[in-house]
Amino acid sequence: MAWLDLLGWRREASALYARVREELPRDPQAAHQLWQTGRNALFGHHPQSPLDAAARTAFTALPCWPYDPALAFSARVDTSGPQERLTVPSSTGQDMPLVRFGQVTLPVGTLDVYWIDVYGGGVFLPFRDATSGQQSYGGGRYLLDTAKSADLGSTAAGELRLDFNFAYHPSCFYDPRWSCPLARPQNVLGGPVRAGERAG
Repeated sequence: MAWLDLLGWRREASALYARVREELPRDPQAAHQLWQTGRNALFGHHPQSPLDAAARTAFTALPCWPYDPALAFSARVDTSGPQERLTVPSSTGQDMPLVRFGQVTLPVGTLDVYWIDVYGGGVFLPFRDATSGQQSYGGGRYLLDTAKSADLGSTAAGELRLDFNFAYHPSCFYDPRWSCPLARPQNVLGGPVRAGERAG
């Protein structure tokens, strides 16, 4: 049953991000509210919620900073540099194979972009910032994870939409039984990013 529950979670997450991508160009704040409402529903009621049964009973909403349009960007991935194959530890110590295949340069800093090098794969962009370990998870947050459908799409010019207001905590933040790849030192931003999900 757990495998079918996981399938249901992924379908619902995929459908949520599809609605968000449709709304985002028209009304970013409405898209952000849609995203929050959808994630709250999944966390509060879905059997594959990262929260355990006791935490789901007490759950009301995931804490988020207010939407800040100054932290919504789009950027082209620079793939001109060499690719780098990596094996990075997850939150539980398990190895995760990644390929660093490019970088994005944003007003808040430069971040490496990875391919999760397992079956199915996916583009992956984690980060840490000056809030990590205090106002957000010390292991970082995720800006893009296409393996989990967490993808805001691209602009007409082919740039990735990278809106920090949609940054979210990995499942291991809520329960250590989950295994999550963490942000590498290359993806640590110097300043605080007070957007997206935060610690309670």
